[in-house]
Amino acid sequence: MSLILASSSPFRKELLTKLGLEFSTHAPDINESQQPGETPEQLVHRLSQEKAREVAKTKSGLIIASDQVATLAGGMNSKDKILTKPLTHENGFKQLQQSSGNTVTFLTGLTLLNTNTGNIQTIVETFKVVFKTLTNTQINHYLKKEQPYNCAGSFKSEALGIGLFERLEGDDPNALIGLPLIQLIKMLENEGVDILTS
Repeated sequence: MSLILASSSPFRKELLTKLGLEFSTHAPDINESQQPGETPEQLVHRLSQEKAREVAKTKSGLIIASDQVATLAGGMNSKDKILTKPLTHENGFKQLQQSSGNTVTFLTGLTLLNTNTGNIQTIVETFKVVFKTLTNTQINHYLKKEQPYNCAGSFKSEALGIGLFERLEGDDPNALIGLPLIQLIKMLENEGVDILTS
């Protein structure tokens, strides 16, 4: 069966490449707005499914879709503020000031849809990042060096951003980058795909 990654993210593509499976990519075009009363956890669960279903309109096979948000709260309350992509230095500075000395929770929705059977599997993986107490000088220098303005939370954990952290808490560090591979491997196994023998 064809394997399709429903994403335009270079980071997710790079992660999936680690598994040594052949796949194509197809970016879904959906409305990613949070609905009234929806928690961040419910949001990523819904959006990962919607992305998979959108791609299934034109592609067939096993469709992998993922959606991620970051929050300074636990993500289980509809009032938990989501950390968006900062886009500017000023916004990135404010975000990292807020995160300094605090814990940021990343919630990643992961869906695997089999278009042949209609079987759909979805999970939400939680990963926590505990930040050091940062000075304004450290934040400014980091943002100028890395320019993570297109990254939720204003950092890239796979690069210099690792220097911002006290510790990481979670089952799969790949979840932080946007694709929980351990859970994905289990889902693929449920569909008869063993990455170790494929």
